[in-house]
Amino acid sequence: MSRHIKKTAVIGSGVMGASIAAHLANAGTPVLLLDIVPKEKETQTQSSVATAEKKHTRNQLADTAVKKLLKQKPAPLSSKKNIELIETGNLEDDLSRLSEADWIIEVIIENLDAKKELFAKIDEVRKEGSIVSSNTSGISIEAMSEGRSADFKAHFLGTHFFNPPRYLKLLEVIPVKETNQEVIDFVRSFAEESLGKGVVEAKDTPNFIANRIGTYGLLVTVHEMLRGGYSVGEVDSVTGTLIGRPKSATFRTLDVVGLDTFLHVAKNVYDVTSGDEQAMFDPPGFMREMAEKGWIGAKAGQGFFLKKDGVIYELNPETMEYEDRKKLKAPSIEKTKALKSKKQKIQTVVFADDRAGQLLWNIISPVLLYTAEKTYEIANDVLAVDEAMRWGFGWSMGPFELWDALGFRQTVEKMKADGRSLPTWVEEMFESGKEGFYTDGQFIHAKEYVPIRQHEKYLSLNHLIKTNTVMKNTGAAMIDIGDDVALLKFTSPNNSIGLDVIQMINKSIAEAEKNFKGLVIGNESKNFCVGANLMMMLMEAQDDNFFELDMVVKQFQQATSTIRYSNVPIVTAPFQMTLGGGAEISLPAASIQASHETYMGLVEVGVGLIPGGGGNKELYLRNLERYGNSPAQLQQVARETFETIATAKVSTSAAEAKENGFMNHRDGIVMNDSFVNHAAKQKVISLFNAGYQAPARKKIPVTGEAGYATLMLGAEMMKWGGYASEHDLKIAKKLAFVISGGRLKEGTLVDEQYLLDLEREAFLSLIAEPKSQQRMQHMLTKGKPLRN
Repeated sequence: MSRHIKKTAVIGSGVMGASIAAHLANAGTPVLLLDIVPKEKETQTQSSVATAEKKHTRNQLADTAVKKLLKQKPAPLSSKKNIELIETGNLEDDLSRLSEADWIIEVIIENLDAKKELFAKIDEVRKEGSIVSSNTSGISIEAMSEGRSADFKAHFLGTHFFNPPRYLKLLEVIPVKETNQEVIDFVRSFAEESLGKGVVEAKDTPNFIANRIGTYGLLVTVHEMLRGGYSVGEVDSVTGTLIGRPKSATFRTLDVVGLDTFLHVAKNVYDVTSGDEQAMFDPPGFMREMAEKGWIGAKAGQGFFLKKDGVIYELNPETMEYEDRKKLKAPSIEKTKALKSKKQKIQTVVFADDRAGQLLWNIISPVLLYTAEKTYEIANDVLAVDEAMRWGFGWSMGPFELWDALGFRQTVEKMKADGRSLPTWVEEMFESGKEGFYTDGQFIHAKEYVPIRQHEKYLSLNHLIKTNTVMKNTGAAMIDIGDDVALLKFTSPNNSIGLDVIQMINKSIAEAEKNFKGLVIGNESKNFCVGANLMMMLMEAQDDNFFELDMVVKQFQQATSTIRYSNVPIVTAPFQMTLGGGAEISLPAASIQASHETYMGLVEVGVGLIPGGGGNKELYLRNLERYGNSPAQLQQVARETFETIATAKVSTSAAEAKENGFMNHRDGIVMNDSFVNHAAKQKVISLFNAGYQAPARKKIPVTGEAGYATLMLGAEMMKWGGYASEHDLKIAKKLAFVISGGRLKEGTLVDEQYLLDLEREAFLSLIAEPKSQQRMQHMLTKGKPLRN
């Protein structure tokens, strides 16, 4: 059957329910958000609910939840405008309206009886064929569906979103035995493409996949901390990025999640297990004491850590007092600082015979064994487990990927030496001579290697670069991605822009104009591009090599102009941080196909500079297109461009990038970050097939001296009000001069090169300033802006 989601309903307006509703709205889907009538309003009769005011009173829980969405951090809404897609109601007056929904999501209290009672009511009013799901984090899906109609069961499943739903990629889908395969396939497809999720099918077991493994891993770590005499801070210093986990490591993660939530999730497994497994899911007494005291983490102001007067203290579990935060020091940790490979770093520290190695081996090896033991009980295969942990817990490697990185055979031998027993299927792998769980794009399943599942819209650049490279240098590579489309991928550290990348931009466009329909500029890493190579620029400036700097800036400007005026369409595929030079590469493109989570901005003023690669001109042109070029509008265009750059405004989403003028009607938003390069490729093909022609070069109207005076008045006011330093004002003057076009009459038409020359002059004069160099140095060493 042909199925569409035209309207959804979310029942339960707590933090999770409201956030799921927000993300459905981010995807452009209308949502009906329902909750119970507040107890004191229950005495009102149906007949008394005649006025909008009284209806609002009965909708109070859902209404309040929606208002909170506008204030929450991180923001659940990608644009405040999306709130218009959320309609509120209550379960007494609006229950019948569930018949309007194509997908009904239950997000109420974690109580089986309460859920069953609600599903009985839903079964009576839902339309035939509508999907119903529960967002439970651990209650049996099968038990919830007992007593429901055949059509309900055929369209019922668990859909476990991870919090916060907008930002965490994982969605665990848990079918019951009666769930139609078509429904499972549709939910997977809709979630992947419309909601940007990574979908993993889980079995109906306590806590499903990610929370089962993640909770076990966290409790193993707590027990080992107590057994080995480590402190909270020492554990966190080695269980984060060092081993491929998020910066928040173990205890900061627990503070963010909330100890109350964590204890509830642990109890889900404790209640249905026995023996050693049950003992592991029994949290130590000090954690229960913390919960009783209300020390449950960030939402309570204190947990495993307490911030006081700007200093962070760690909890001592024995004394229940807060102490100075400690870091674990060991020879193996020092050794890792000289290593570049993540695999080498992990092997060095995990197999070390020191305090760090003992701690990590004693928390990692039990998790690997437990995961292997439970894999086919909680999931369909090894790959699903690894995906769940990467997408749900932010691990850079899932348990089996980590096992391979440590060395499958070496790790098994050490486990055997420790006297640990292996699950039968892992023992058989070892005895048959297998070298790991993964090999050459395949993973182990039923004793054989099978191909890794890849969505048809995912382009694996790291795979394609090995076989389809057209040309490359030290900073970038041009790859043939099929269908006569090429892609330029940066390979420099952090995808920063240096001369090598600039040269490859020019070479790739020349090659694309000869032999391809067009070119995608895309990447596959943590961020699209965070700008130019700041270290290189600072070193050149400190050595007074301004001739070389002038040459580099001029070449970057020429490269961005080449992107704009290429004879074939150039489409960029930004995602995550797209800052400074990253934005300057995107702005002149024929089209931008941005990930929903794209944080775009021209942030150069933060290091005492202004954009130097054409960014001022390109944002000005986009604002001209947005507002027009009549005299009144011209002033608005200049003001908006100036303010966006002077305040280093960065969009908090691709939707906001459109609102800020960085993106326009030619550009698209891709909900799933894994699909941006595919979307960009399709856009190249579409533009080519439509007979793409490069834009004509046109003269640009500027505000001149009148506009400059207006912009400077605002900057002077900031200085007088104490919001800007003397050096901030100097930067603002340079920027205002570039945006307004200098000492010209208002409305004068200038060519692009004139504006680029002004920009380059201003950039070079600022980089020569000692205070700008101080700001650059501070950013490189401290990672944050300096006010001087």
